[in-house]
Amino acid sequence: MEYLGAHLAFKSRWHKTDEELCRHSMSLVLHKAIRTDFFASYLYLLERLPLVKLYALTSEVIEGEMQFYARARNFYSDLPATEDGMMGDFSDLSNTDIECSKEFLRKFVGGPGKAGTQFALDCGAGIGRVSKHVLLPIFDNIELVDMTESFLEEAQNYLEEEGERVETLYWYCLQDFTPAPRKYDVIWMQWVSGHLTDKDLFEFLLRCKHGLKENGVIILKDNVGKQGCVLDPMDSSVIRNIDILRNIIDRTGMSILAEEKQPGFPELCVPIWMMAIQ
Repeated sequence: MEYLGAHLAFKSRWHKTDEELCRHSMSLVLHKAIRTDFFASYLYLLERLPLVKLYALTSEVIEGEMQFYARARNFYSDLPATEDGMMGDFSDLSNTDIECSKEFLRKFVGGPGKAGTQFALDCGAGIGRVSKHVLLPIFDNIELVDMTESFLEEAQNYLEEEGERVETLYWYCLQDFTPAPRKYDVIWMQWVSGHLTDKDLFEFLLRCKHGLKENGVIILKDNVGKQGCVLDPMDSSVIRNIDILRNIIDRTGMSILAEEKQPGFPELCVPIWMMAIQ
């Protein structure tokens, strides 16, 4: 019964099986049926690649990948393109977040054996809050990618004259976006990894890996839960346990250079962690 969770997560897609058959998920009958269906390759991977066991975690709580992404798009399409919109009910914590991010980033750029300061990519950039206050003071050029068109349109005003150093605005969902190869000194991912399924996060990190220059680094900053994966139905995201994040990163062949918990946030907030990945 080791893979019962995976079965339950995908049960709704096995349209040829009835409830009785589903209750015996490891039966020979069901196993044979799946082997001849489109889950043959999935089961093959499930038996051989430990990472695939993680996919069941997000799939189980999401209950439909297309709906998961669609709900997130709808949520953000209704948000105002302002700093308050980006921070939700925690706009008063924006400066605390920014100062901690800047301090963490300085440890990995601008010195021998560290990342350069020529080009940064802001993933899930919104209107460019992180770009304006964290990245533009350090990097010569930046690029922004976000799935919400209205945010990117406002970014051109919000960044003011500093926006001249924005080379490109990409209107993409991250699961569909591929960073240019060997272009970026730093790729910044803040409060966006939870909007990707385990599989899509793993694959996106792999693409980011190929987008880094020599000594380049990925900074991942996000909410981290105490156990497993928890769905936030408000914005259609998942909050992962830090061990799950570490496992996904490890499977990409990259290493975590440093981890640091965001200080200065109220206890009622979900803990936020920063990871430098290379």
